[in-house]
Amino acid sequence: MPNPSSRIAGIVPSGKNGWEIHFAAMTRKQAGDKVIMLSVGDHDFDTPEGTVEACVNAVRGGHHHYTQLPGLPRLRRALAKLSEECTATETSADEIMVTIGGQGALYAAFQGVLDPGDHAVIVSPYYATYPGTVRAAGGRYTEIETHAENDFEPSLEEIEAALEPDTRAILINSPNNPTGAVYSRATIERIADICRKRDLWLLSDEVYWTIRSEKEHLSPRALPGMKERTLVINSLSKSHGMTGWRVGWLTGPAEMIAVLTNLNLVATYGLPDFTSHAAIAAAENGFGLREIADLYTKRRKAFLEAIRGLNDVVVRGSEGGMYVMLDIRAIESDCERFAWDFLGAENVAVLPGASFGDAAKGHIRISMCQDEETLREAAKRLQRFITARLGRSAAE
Repeated sequence: MPNPSSRIAGIVPSGKNGWEIHFAAMTRKQAGDKVIMLSVGDHDFDTPEGTVEACVNAVRGGHHHYTQLPGLPRLRRALAKLSEECTATETSADEIMVTIGGQGALYAAFQGVLDPGDHAVIVSPYYATYPGTVRAAGGRYTEIETHAENDFEPSLEEIEAALEPDTRAILINSPNNPTGAVYSRATIERIADICRKRDLWLLSDEVYWTIRSEKEHLSPRALPGMKERTLVINSLSKSHGMTGWRVGWLTGPAEMIAVLTNLNLVATYGLPDFTSHAAIAAAENGFGLREIADLYTKRRKAFLEAIRGLNDVVVRGSEGGMYVMLDIRAIESDCERFAWDFLGAENVAVLPGASFGDAAKGHIRISMCQDEETLREAAKRLQRFITARLGRSAAE
């Protein structure tokens, strides 16, 4: 066949990425093995019934047709209200574009701010699709490594040093996936200052804004002079228990949203009608919103309590989102090897931190997408595994 375009072939370079562990564990589980799956961020519960019922009613009510490219007006209004809560900034419906999941919003944002060859700065550890999304826009990026000892807060000096003459954007994610770090107000303010001085776009992934500890969530959009240069990536997937529904949205200046609507014209032609009505119900009524946030707070606390005092393991970040990040460098420097061995010895699947960038090497990411009893059992197996591993090292 003729060769594919270099743009598409370059989105995901060949090679291992650490997710092989998750797929191997899933294969074993489907074959009947009793594997505890803590490797993926998908809820272990169904979408709230009110949302499901709204979708059923929409299907039966004839909502089977095309929708407006930026989203149904009522849905955009509902998501604008959610954005006001998330960003503490007045938001109108014309500042909202509905997308196919948060990934669709991320894709649209980079397509909107980068021309081929342009440069961006992304903060590591990062959600696994970030590099490929920059490549899909034909862009280049510099990865800024945060440091575990600083609870994965980015270094502002390193960000400034990474800027190039053709840098167009900085991408941040707080609460962070995979680390669970929630950036401090001082950090967000300094990044915003860099963007104002250099006339940069700031892309802010705030998908986990509802799922966090007591630490304040500050959206850069709320800061002076930032509303007109901030694009906020958001989604109903985690906050409202709707991972498989693929409903996300992008919040930004109305002029930018109007231009980006052209992307929906040629990419998705809008969100499905009946799914949109389910999303309206979820957003307007807050189905699952508080319950899901409280659930993950309790699970995180339960797991952290269960591993308290675990030999040579340090908790890093882990203030928000659906994950706990553990520093296991004192036990094993190769986090991928650790994860494979843990799966083999104790039937527990976790992801090596290196899957999310070099900054998370020597760590493992543990998903809180299981009930408290299962998480406590996983903690018990982790303690047993580490004790045995340390015992072998001492004997050698």
